[in-house]
Amino acid sequence: MPPFAKSQRLQVLPPYLFIEIDKKKRALLAAGKDVINLGVGDPDLPTHKFIIDEMARAIYDPKNHRYPFDEGVPAFRQAAAAFMGKRFGVALDAGKNIITTIGSKDGIAHLPLAMVNPGDVVLVPQPGYPVYNAGTLFAGGVPHVMPLLEKNDFLPDFEAIPEEIKRRAKLIWLNYPNNPTAATAPLAFYQRAVELAHKYGWVIASDLAYGEVYFEETGGGPHSILEIPGAMDVAVEFHSLSKSFNMTGWRIGWAAGNPALVAALGQVKSNVDSGQFNAIQAAGKVALEHYDHPDVKKQMTIYRERRDALHSGLAALGWKFRKPSAGFYCWANTPVVNGQWSAASGQKEGRKWESMALCAKLIEEAHVVTIPGGGFGPAGEGFLRMALTVDVARIREAVARIGKLKL
Repeated sequence: MPPFAKSQRLQVLPPYLFIEIDKKKRALLAAGKDVINLGVGDPDLPTHKFIIDEMARAIYDPKNHRYPFDEGVPAFRQAAAAFMGKRFGVALDAGKNIITTIGSKDGIAHLPLAMVNPGDVVLVPQPGYPVYNAGTLFAGGVPHVMPLLEKNDFLPDFEAIPEEIKRRAKLIWLNYPNNPTAATAPLAFYQRAVELAHKYGWVIASDLAYGEVYFEETGGGPHSILEIPGAMDVAVEFHSLSKSFNMTGWRIGWAAGNPALVAALGQVKSNVDSGQFNAIQAAGKVALEHYDHPDVKKQMTIYRERRDALHSGLAALGWKFRKPSAGFYCWANTPVVNGQWSAASGQKEGRKWESMALCAKLIEEAHVVTIPGGGFGPAGEGFLRMALTVDVARIREAVARIGKLKL
């Protein structure tokens, strides 16, 4: 047998740039070191008891032991539609506008297979969730990078996209609250995206996985693109219970939007999976019906306290970055290497740390794990992503360790 060769679709994927960081972390743990992990985007808080209780009931129901509906249990889809109505004021038909997904990653990865032909251009944000790019490549599409720059509030500059690319583009990915930058998007931004989608024939795929993780009560939280008139003609939006209800391991979410887009995604999924376990959908239904439960609201206070501890702690060390209003990441500008204080600018000046080098220094010398922004692509260079997924005491300890380093 000749040596195994991976398929071309796997070979075109970018390399896993964080493998060395993972090796360093594992080596430290094996040596018995106390590692503080600010790298993982996985809630450390447990799933809420009222959800677990419903799951415990549902698993004993024999009706839930059979194949689920491909498009999802009607009761879960109805709960998702009701949630969209209460939370965003968007009226949806659960039978036409919503499909259950095995977490939002499932739908995001499969959507390009439903609408992208080989050679079609897909507009992909950078830095961004790697699956946008991977799903495009698997479908034979051609990614066109939209840099998310701090000077643009980490929103893509639509006017900077070449006219030829705009005409060739089939699909555009948006993600707010954003991973990894923690930026949010105003309604005016979504309105412009919808206008361009109508003009150029784009499909808008909006990833709202972090929509219910926000810290400021004013304004009612992040927006849905489906709030914009005309969005239902061109958009599909992905939602997840993973971060909102600490259910990352449960793998449950939904896609909502244009009926034709939802149906096309459903056609792909019916050929590659058999849906999500009915009992999990039953638990998800109860979660959505109680999205304003006191226990759910309490976790926002916890994340806010963690954000404040990390932001204020690093700011006291001279780090400069925006305090996030949503999501559970801090997108921290890397500090200046041995910088000199400038009275004119009121800060240190000089060459900034390269993100991978700083990340390596933090884990090797402080035993603090972060994610280098450069690992998300060139537009992410000069930043570190730090997750708010450890308690305040551990965050303060991480800051104290960083403060002892000579940067």
